[in-house]
Amino acid sequence: MPLIVRNIVLRLDEPEEILLERVASRLGLPVTGILHHAVLKRSLDARKRDDINFVYTVELALAGGDVDEERCIRRRHGRGIEKITPKPSTIPESGETPLANRPLIVGFGPAGMFAALRLAEMGYCPIVLERGRPVRARHKDIMQTFYRERQFNPESNLLYGEGGAGTYSDGKVYTRVSDPAVREVLAMFVRFGADPDLLVDAKPHIGSDRLPTICRHIREHIERLGGEVRFESRLDELGIDDGAVRRVTINGKAESCGPVLLGIGHSARDTFAMLQRVGVLLESRPFQFGVRIEHPQAMVNRWQYGAQAENPRLPVADYHLVAKGAAGSCGDVYSFCMCPGGMILPTNECAGLVATNGASRASRSGEFANSGFVVTLDPSAFGNDPLAGLDFQRKWERAAFEATGGSYEVPAQRCADFLSGRSSDGQLRTSYPLGGKWCAMKDVLPDVILEALKKALPILDRKMPGFAGQDGLITAPESRASAPVRIARDHQTRQSLAVKELYPIGEGAGYAGGIVSAAIDGIRSADEIIKRHRPVKS
Repeated sequence: MPLIVRNIVLRLDEPEEILLERVASRLGLPVTGILHHAVLKRSLDARKRDDINFVYTVELALAGGDVDEERCIRRRHGRGIEKITPKPSTIPESGETPLANRPLIVGFGPAGMFAALRLAEMGYCPIVLERGRPVRARHKDIMQTFYRERQFNPESNLLYGEGGAGTYSDGKVYTRVSDPAVREVLAMFVRFGADPDLLVDAKPHIGSDRLPTICRHIREHIERLGGEVRFESRLDELGIDDGAVRRVTINGKAESCGPVLLGIGHSARDTFAMLQRVGVLLESRPFQFGVRIEHPQAMVNRWQYGAQAENPRLPVADYHLVAKGAAGSCGDVYSFCMCPGGMILPTNECAGLVATNGASRASRSGEFANSGFVVTLDPSAFGNDPLAGLDFQRKWERAAFEATGGSYEVPAQRCADFLSGRSSDGQLRTSYPLGGKWCAMKDVLPDVILEALKKALPILDRKMPGFAGQDGLITAPESRASAPVRIARDHQTRQSLAVKELYPIGEGAGYAGGIVSAAIDGIRSADEIIKRHRPVKS
């Protein structure tokens, strides 16, 4: 039976080639006693800047004969060594009731994509509706029409199109979700073109430059299996009879449908309004709101690595920071979606708004690092309407657009100037592809965020000297960190509480918080359909 050996440490100046020797020494064996080995996880321990190490978890098979797994475990008193217990397959068997119509998936972001992938591989030939365009056409709409010509396409942008918002996100696939499907999702990404290190690195990252091709490969695989992906197909209406969804209206045309998996993303505000109108139960939920703060990546490297900052073996540095209690009754101010060597991107879904997100290419070789710094807002502050949080987001995104003269530039102010209450001037250097414009943050942020930042920045500066200085750039708003709406669903059946055969999935439905968790959520709801039904009769 294979073993897992954890916490094998190599110093920064030690080559990875000696890893097997270090593992054998831990087990009290000669290297020849190990038949096969594979790295399961590799992480960086930089807590002490003068003692930076790589830490490995290794899976191995022993050579047999006189080599005994139990003896190895006893010798080390079980510390960091364990047998691998095979895990059963998580794929369910098909149910008894045949479907009358093929499953319909709305949205081809991570949740919808992986739901479609699961259903296609199980023979259900799903139909996917995506309001945006295929990734190649989408790329042209973003890079040329929007970035260069400043003409925004509300149906093909950084949120809508093949792969959803995830396609042009940072591509972080690190998650705190504990689920056997995490590795399944990572393996799928590798299968369709991601670097195999994705399965090894403690903080796996695909890169915004590689995700578009991977999304296209997944879609082509779904289509080869009999699935259908319809682009430029917007869901206008759900047709509900006897408490169940029976048809959909797409681009003004009604058609019958099977079970509907609703993976609309967190910014389909028009779709949320339609769902409320037809009687789907929506709930308000806490959501994050704040800013993006940008620094030179070289500064972040020095903060984290000290004298070793330019060591070529070290990855570009990231950070996770919390200013405890800085937001008063709203709690902490904390970093979110930190993007080393990355860029700040626009994430508006309609014209006349400015909203920000972060992304990094696979190499993370950009000059700047950026991170969201957000506060969790309580929905009770917005009244009883589940859509009030969306209105709050829109209000400040419109203010940001107006503050920059309708140019789609991002409002910006130096951290030091913000704290001292003075205007920023001089050259404005930012990774934001549409450029930035000096603005006072008080004109583009609500008071709760302004007060939280005033308290948080000095705290963060004590943790990383210079953080709140002239090299720190605040951009705003970071308003799409999470959805302020949840589409209520049954915990067991995963169907909407108000409408049967409707399966809300992913981040927009309020049940995920990133690429991997959204993908898993889509898979789990697809599995519920598989458990209940057989594919459509041929």
